[in-house]
Amino acid sequence: MRKDSSPRAFAADLRSLVSWHQRGELWFPEYFHWWRDSSTLAGIGPALADLFRAEHPTVVVGIEAHGILLGPLTALSLEVGFAIVRKGDQPDDSEDRLITRTTPPDYKHRSLNLSIRRSLLRPEDRVVLVDDWIETGSQASAVRSLVDDAGATWLGVAAAVDGATPEVRRQLTVRSLLHERAL
Repeated sequence: MRKDSSPRAFAADLRSLVSWHQRGELWFPEYFHWWRDSSTLAGIGPALADLFRAEHPTVVVGIEAHGILLGPLTALSLEVGFAIVRKGDQPDDSEDRLITRTTPPDYKHRSLNLSIRRSLLRPEDRVVLVDDWIETGSQASAVRSLVDDAGATWLGVAAAVDGATPEVRRQLTVRSLLHERAL
């Protein structure tokens, strides 16, 4: 495991594992090698945790799909629990009620339903959302509403890559390891 997990030291490792692929006239980043490289996988949780460690989060939340990989790695480093935010309509077949919100349109111009079990967020919780990439902030905004609905405290978003506008960054308290311009 790497000795220096600081966000700044870790950014170079992440950058080196991103490649670009063209689809039509557009170029898209490919960063799935992050999960294949063991030192990156071991270091990404602590690096993301360091972005909010001083605020003393009590729970990390992550959205399906990449958030449920990065979230537990970050939560372990913070020595707190993890809660999944599910996408899509979820059957509510348990006694544990769901809190559900619909996102504003995302980068693909679609709105998604996000939900979390009410028992996973408590009023005394201090919540950090962890994700691989933030751009429009639509999903993060909906998660913030879920946190507010539970009466918990929103701390912000710890993202590996930040492609958000300054307004989104400010509204959601986004902190990142890299800005997409660095890629």
